[in-house]
Amino acid sequence: MTTMTVLQEVDVQIAAGTCRFCGVGLRRTFVDLGMSPLCETYPSCADLNRGETYYPLHVYVCEKCFLVQLEEYESVESIFSDYAYFSSYSDSWLKHAENYCTKMKSRLDLNDESFVVEVASNDGYLLQYFVQQDIPVLGIEPAANVAKIATEKGVPTLVRFFGTELAQELAREGRCADLVLGNNVLAQVPDLNDFVGGLKILLKPEGVLTLEFPHLLRMIELNEFDTIYHEHFSYFSLLSTIKIMNAHGLNVFDVEELKSHGGSLRIYACRTESNSHPIEPNVGKVLADEDRAELDKVKSYSSFAQQVKETKFALVEFLLSAAMQGKKVAGYGAPGKSATLLHYCGIGKDLLEYTVDRNPYKQGRHLPGSRIPIYHPDRIHETKPDYVVILPWNLKDEIMEQLQFIRDWGGSFVVPIPKVKIY
Repeated sequence: MTTMTVLQEVDVQIAAGTCRFCGVGLRRTFVDLGMSPLCETYPSCADLNRGETYYPLHVYVCEKCFLVQLEEYESVESIFSDYAYFSSYSDSWLKHAENYCTKMKSRLDLNDESFVVEVASNDGYLLQYFVQQDIPVLGIEPAANVAKIATEKGVPTLVRFFGTELAQELAREGRCADLVLGNNVLAQVPDLNDFVGGLKILLKPEGVLTLEFPHLLRMIELNEFDTIYHEHFSYFSLLSTIKIMNAHGLNVFDVEELKSHGGSLRIYACRTESNSHPIEPNVGKVLADEDRAELDKVKSYSSFAQQVKETKFALVEFLLSAAMQGKKVAGYGAPGKSATLLHYCGIGKDLLEYTVDRNPYKQGRHLPGSRIPIYHPDRIHETKPDYVVILPWNLKDEIMEQLQFIRDWGGSFVVPIPKVKIY
């Protein structure tokens, strides 16, 4: 008697928990990048014979509030208490920070009687410019190793994680702020409601809050999937951001579109009860852009995964072709996004011999997952690669200007995002 096995497709539903803002169950996949280690854990040589812990990079979109998000797999304490990212190693980012301080001093009429607080103030890269203008400041930074550098620059820094508890402490001490700011921190907060609630508490009645974060619309349009990693818990449109702010008594009254980090938003918000800040036309303009992209409809998020695959295939094809031609390929930079890009694409030392970085903390270590070694930038002079792949592609103009000398031996630059391009 002959038997036949019939294979059936099984629709597997992955339990993904609930939305970190509105609490609705998460069912809709935005993109699944497989398994990956934490992107800021750079193994030393002594670590190379040990394993790394991998977590899913499975991103969901909430069907109610449209917040795009990852689950929290590691606590913020384990990720950020000792951190490898120092903002001051990017010249263009320092200029961005200095311009912001000049602008805010003028716009808000800040002076020596004002008070500015930055949440996730890193190494004092921004607040140092307010200090130079004799404007009182306080930095709040959970990574002690990074906060130490800020203190040495003369930036008063509190080594704490921010939330409603700390905000209430500062308010009781009479330390509410005329300006509260947070640059590229909102994405790194797993408990959004506690964090945003704290921001309102920290504001003076007529104070202003500014937050900068990568714009989800630009991430989709420009295929910036490598900005997805475990340290980034959420990805924001203006639509979802306004919902979150409103829920905590904050009104978004202005927004700027920035070129930083592949396309970011800087929102301006105030207490809902404040009458000092009318809503500016830019808010309607950005919301209209998002409306045209139908970011208020779940189906609009479904095509991103295919874009990601196409970029992966193109990058791997280029690197394989270069390897078969005997070309030397090196990387520049060791940003968090490089871990996602290289690991998802399956790129190791066979295709990318090494990378370099200006941050001494990373030199002599290796990229997580791929174990690609990280050297001082002088390594490029020494080995003269045919191609330099710019991993922090958002800084490509700055980096290409710094490395123009590779043209002396016929070298070229490669930018992987939004698609492979050779310069």
